Amino acid sequence: MNETHTIVNRYPFCFTPLLYLSLLFFTAVACNNDNESLSQVSENFSHQLPGEEGDLFKDITVAAGISFEHNMGDDYLTNVIESVGGGCVFFDYNQNGLMDLYIANGIHHDVLSSGERSSLISGNVLYENLGNGRFADRTQQSRTGDLSYSMAVTVGDFDNDGFPDIYVSNYGPNTLFRNNGDGTFTDVTERAGVAGNESSAGAVWLDYNRNGLLDLYVANYVEFNPNLNLAYAPDGYPGPLNFRGQPDRLYRNNGDGTFTDVTVEMGLYRPEGRAMGVGSIDIDGDGYPEIFVANDAMPNYLFKNNQGESFTDIAVRAGIAFNRGGEATASMAFSFGDYTGNGDIDLFVTDDTYNSLYQNRGGLLFSDVSFQSGIAMASGQHVGWAASFIDYNNNTLRDLFITNGELKHTYGQEDQLFRNNGDGSFTEISAELGSYFSQARVGRGACIGDYDNDGDLDIFIVNLNEASVLLRNDTAKENHWLLVDLIGTRSNRDGIGASVSVTAGGITQVAQKTGGGHYLSQNDPRLHFGLAEHNVIDLIEVKWPSGAVQILENISANQILTIEEE
Repeated sequence: MNETHTIVNRYPFCFTPLLYLSLLFFTAVACNNDNESLSQVSENFSHQLPGEEGDLFKDITVAAGISFEHNMGDDYLTNVIESVGGGCVFFDYNQNGLMDLYIANGIHHDVLSSGERSSLISGNVLYENLGNGRFADRTQQSRTGDLSYSMAVTVGDFDNDGFPDIYVSNYGPNTLFRNNGDGTFTDVTERAGVAGNESSAGAVWLDYNRNGLLDLYVANYVEFNPNLNLAYAPDGYPGPLNFRGQPDRLYRNNGDGTFTDVTVEMGLYRPEGRAMGVGSIDIDGDGYPEIFVANDAMPNYLFKNNQGESFTDIAVRAGIAFNRGGEATASMAFSFGDYTGNGDIDLFVTDDTYNSLYQNRGGLLFSDVSFQSGIAMASGQHVGWAASFIDYNNNTLRDLFITNGELKHTYGQEDQLFRNNGDGSFTEISAELGSYFSQARVGRGACIGDYDNDGDLDIFIVNLNEASVLLRNDTAKENHWLLVDLIGTRSNRDGIGASVSVTAGGITQVAQKTGGGHYLSQNDPRLHFGLAEHNVIDLIEVKWPSGAVQILENISANQILTIEEE
């Protein structure tokens, strides 16, 4: 090895200080009884929070101390804004190695709501992970209780101080909470200059110019006009095309706690946009992240990053502006992931018909393989919202989870999980995974993360105007795994934009660290790799946004590995 590496092996519930060692050759550092400790943690979680016998994904919401119920602020679903729903994020706000939860909520609103104002005051909620399988409401103590009409949440360390900050997308001005590092947050929206005044449906953190500072792209939806509801009463309420679109915003981080709106000068101004989801990832491998926007009832955008100087929309040429029938769909959300295992990042987009799976063909070209993959017909009777590529059983193949729910009514639909067959096709196996998947819910946002640090991915789901759900993954434990936590030094502190490849047993997996990009929500910031039967990782390569490359060899599996940029 030609480079030195700063590596920390973080094992949950070993309460020794983190050790940062810079060595000429990689040396593993771990707490005592590491694998034994991991097994004991998993066993403790399992015993303390029982679920339905035989379920591979167990609903442990109540047992975990989570009582969150989403509130759309109205007696009935009366407009497109109320239908958007709420999002959530797994993140470690107090940096103790445990994934906490922040959830966005609606509230009775004078413009949006038609029913009587409820005496129950709802709001966003921050839950702290206590490390014993349970959560505690820390909203009041942390000062993160935003009483706006909130829809989405995304997290990023915009000031590079080591503590993740929270950005909440609202109907009306958005909110930026700066993490003070002591369990509390401060609303710094006004000083930062990132409030806006649109109907924001999502946001993503990215370092578009690779200067080590996280910038912010905010996706905006429609200019809601409540007076139009009267004309559309027989149809329920008017759809998104009946309203004017709103331009998205790109805010450049100035490095002093403030941001500058550079939307126009970067070539991103689109006043007709109706964004539902937004994400950023480096698709062409040039080190500069692209921006993908899922638009409702109009073509999607794919903004090619021109070396940090400007952006160009290439969605039509890339083949992802429309579905395979050449139609602009009601795109809700999407997920990036290499489901074929060939090293290229593919794209899945949910909508109100068959959903779209786009296979990356290289050269910034994609092809819609929804039908031949087996996903289209199996999802055609549902309205898809949140989606994530997820290796639920740690067999090295990225499967696909989708939340579903009716569009214009609070009618429930079953959520779905598709197993990756390893040959380019998927099989829906929802019914095999547990009783939850036979329940009809009005699914919206969802975040994926290993909340109990046992090496498999759990799921938290926000359902429109009803109780949320935490599903603990109890699939077979014989397969090995790795979680990679990145710490940037020359790059942004979160390592957002970094590409990590993991090779074990001749199989190479590639993933990129992103700052959002799931429907109204954000997943566990640690990159997860299932390793099947392989208990040793032959090679890990990290390509940082700064251009630095780190190589690690002969790494033990079944650990949470923290890699600090050198």
